[in-house]
Amino acid sequence: MTEQQHHSLISRLESRLHENAAHHPQPQQAASPKPTEPRHERNVADLMVQCLVQEGVEVIFGIPGEENIPFIEALERDGRIRFVVTRHEQGAGFMALTYAHLTGKPGVCLATLGPGALNLTLPVACANASNTPLVALCAQGSVRRLHKESHQIIDLVSVFRPITRWTNMILSPEAVTETMRKGFALAQRKRPAATCIILPEDIAEQPAPADAEPLSRALQVHTVPTPADIDAAADIIAKAKHPIILAGNGVSRAHADYQLRILSEQLNLPVATTFEGKGVFSDRHDNALGVVGFMRHDYENFAFDDADLIIAIGFSIQQFDPVKINPKNDKKIIHINTFVEDTDAHYTTTLNIMADIDATLTQLIDALRERDVRFDDMESDIRRLLTDEFTSRKDDDSFPMKPQRVVYDTRRALGDSDVALVDTGALKMWMARLYPTYLPNTCIIDNSLSTMGWTLPGAVGASLARHGRPVLAVMGDGSFMMNMQEIETAVRLGCHIVILVWVDRAYGLIKWKMDLHAGHHDDVDFGNPDFVKLAESFGATGTLIQAANELGPAIEAAMTADGGVHVIACPVDYSENMKLTDKLGELELPG
Repeated sequence: MTEQQHHSLISRLESRLHENAAHHPQPQQAASPKPTEPRHERNVADLMVQCLVQEGVEVIFGIPGEENIPFIEALERDGRIRFVVTRHEQGAGFMALTYAHLTGKPGVCLATLGPGALNLTLPVACANASNTPLVALCAQGSVRRLHKESHQIIDLVSVFRPITRWTNMILSPEAVTETMRKGFALAQRKRPAATCIILPEDIAEQPAPADAEPLSRALQVHTVPTPADIDAAADIIAKAKHPIILAGNGVSRAHADYQLRILSEQLNLPVATTFEGKGVFSDRHDNALGVVGFMRHDYENFAFDDADLIIAIGFSIQQFDPVKINPKNDKKIIHINTFVEDTDAHYTTTLNIMADIDATLTQLIDALRERDVRFDDMESDIRRLLTDEFTSRKDDDSFPMKPQRVVYDTRRALGDSDVALVDTGALKMWMARLYPTYLPNTCIIDNSLSTMGWTLPGAVGASLARHGRPVLAVMGDGSFMMNMQEIETAVRLGCHIVILVWVDRAYGLIKWKMDLHAGHHDDVDFGNPDFVKLAESFGATGTLIQAANELGPAIEAAMTADGGVHVIACPVDYSENMKLTDKLGELELPG
């Protein structure tokens, strides 16, 4: 067809359309609508997303896969939940875990089947161990091939069941709303935990039941202690000679830090916290003893040696082995928490109060005030020893830097409400013991599963939970390299995080323990990349500390910068490790 013939044909078609319009005029209100996409029939994946919205979910961390494409498409159609693409499923899980820790709401992470789901097991187990509410969503292959050996098929229910409170696979559209509600309800029980919901690909694409709607969230009912429990606790405390309070992370979950302080002040009782409980009792307070949890007999253990009663509040034995504070099992213990503690030969409780912690402390304070119970001042050098050690190297300009100087400069560079996430390794021992903490959830440490590599992705989750306020992740060089790919995620999201890497070119804590065990170490040393170039390759800012006086200003500048991801590599002299354990092994407090 020539160009002239083509134009002639178009003219004839246009004339015919005009003629038809003249003979069959259309009412004005029926003007031709704009072209629209075909109407989408709601499927199971859409219904799941509706359930997530009903549960208050605002963000999901994860990686798309072939089998969860229907779910990703449903998220995009709905548009009310933000999906954060991560660089590894493990990173997604730690982001969700830390987001949950800071918000109190269940974190949600997503993986596809097989390898993707297996990569989620570590953060899921970590959430379960640390009593953090988390819901993992995993895809699965079609139901028709689950009964046989098939590509990427793993029995995910069997995999996740031992590391969650509850795991279930959705096998019919009718089960969606009940399964989703149950998954979130069990994650938020009185002992928060992880749950896992598995969705086969073919079920995801099936039509949702026409009448199916998300189930309403149940109101959280807080159990109050009985008058008999309060009277019994008050009697035990009044008859004690040297009581001491041990506070765990349950205090922060219950927002009971104020009542904890009132109880301590009213009775004039010393308070020690677990690593995970740091901040629930301000280290500025005269009654603060610091933390228990170090691998040797530390300063605060002397206060437990003299105690005849331990008032354990928000404590669970996964946070700390009770044998170190009750080696002879000769102390009375009052256990105050929302759940019954597991059995331990050195944690045989005299009284268990399973109720809301804040309500329990409020009523206990009133009961003890009526009895006019108060204890004499504690004669102890513990606070002085802690302060002396914290400041012992503040003017030490030796390089690589002493751990005490690193902790001191880090604390001075951060405000009271700034959040520091502390990874596992030798640095955890120094930060947990010496880093003064003044508010709950401002120094977060995993001492339940004690996972390496969680703080870098955790800082991304914390940044979103804190709406962009700066977050510090403190890591060893071993843990940093385990999840450093999430720097790209942080840069892409526009997070403001500072990553302080303690550099010693070894798995420092294992080296320390080998030296304690056998006097030498093996197979713990490694090399490192150029941390500055590595950071810059991701679009982050990299800094290498080359003198002791550079660290404090570098952290402060990064925390107060106008956003961005900052990696600060600081060489550390861990010869102080053995000096510390030698000193504590010989330490005796004056009587």
